[in-house]
Amino acid sequence: MTATTETLPSLLRPKLRLPYGSAHVAACSIAPRTVDVDEAIARMLDDLSRPGFWQACEQQVTEARILFARLIGADVEQIAVLPNASVAAHQAAAGRRWRRRSDILTSHAEFPGIAHTWLAQPGARVRWCGTLATVRTGDYLSHITPRTALVSVPAVTYRDSRRLDVARIADAAHAAGAAVFVDAYQAAGVMPLDVNALHCDYLVTGTGKYLLGLPGLAFLYVRNPDGPRPTLTGWLGRANPHAYQATVLDFPPHARRYETGTPAVAAVYAAVAGLSMVHSLDLRQVRRHTQRMVFGLATRLATQGEIVRLAADVDTQGAHLALVEPHAEAMAAWLGHRGVIAAPRSGVLRLAAHAYTTTDDLDAISEAVASYRCRSRTRRGAAR
Repeated sequence: MTATTETLPSLLRPKLRLPYGSAHVAACSIAPRTVDVDEAIARMLDDLSRPGFWQACEQQVTEARILFARLIGADVEQIAVLPNASVAAHQAAAGRRWRRRSDILTSHAEFPGIAHTWLAQPGARVRWCGTLATVRTGDYLSHITPRTALVSVPAVTYRDSRRLDVARIADAAHAAGAAVFVDAYQAAGVMPLDVNALHCDYLVTGTGKYLLGLPGLAFLYVRNPDGPRPTLTGWLGRANPHAYQATVLDFPPHARRYETGTPAVAAVYAAVAGLSMVHSLDLRQVRRHTQRMVFGLATRLATQGEIVRLAADVDTQGAHLALVEPHAEAMAAWLGHRGVIAAPRSGVLRLAAHAYTTTDDLDAISEAVASYRCRSRTRRGAAR
């Protein structure tokens, strides 16, 4: 039977391992525990007790690479396996010559782990657009100049969940001769992604959020991988890693040239499990479902007097909702003890939807937030 937005939670909900009655709305930060990932970790431990563990691990890396390439419409040779987004950003920027074109264009809504990497590039000048709370496609378009070398744009902003028109920004960047780097951490797993439709040169995302795996693993897509030699490398970045030639620094003509050392093994096994779950879903249905859940929750919370940050239209809203709260960490801790697992960040409480989210979750969140306000006597959106 083909899933509808109403039946979609039945595909993943039984796989969640949460206390009864809990609502996990923190996938924008960390994926919920699942049966499939538990089984993958158990399999890793079994492999660890047998001969040939490293060969088994390499097979898992290969499988993860294939699954991710398929997810974003890329070739396997365009995918590098790395530990996190910061390393991926460094690999995309390092080795460039910041001369006539020395500008990196990003926004104040960029995740710091990537923005800091741009700031650390010798010879490059970082230019900013938008604000932490508000960045629009037009902000990027108006700041691209002939000096722009690289444009860094999140597919969905990490704090306020704004979805940008990446393809339009990429076309403008390419017309000016600049490359485009996309952070898809807040998009991969809850909406369709096609790197050819996005027109990007680089795309990074990790496995610990909507891809339903564990933190500690990221994928870097590189449109033209036979480019500048990266300045950060390791034994897995060689043409033949198993030659073990310490005196030879060669680079393969594919994206594995950007890889460094041995990846986090547990995260690799979990990535295969998580990506397999995501591949069992129709991401167009997931996108419609999360939109319905987010806007439904926004309506409930607004009715209770809460201040929420919501995009002007459904298409430009990501899969999480930002509830304005100056004491977001304290609120998240209080809700967590009552079964609502949320993700605080910079003055907002982020509430994320996925394929497993139900209207019962929305009820639980609304009731818990109302109870928090009553017991803590805090004002809604105070001191924002």
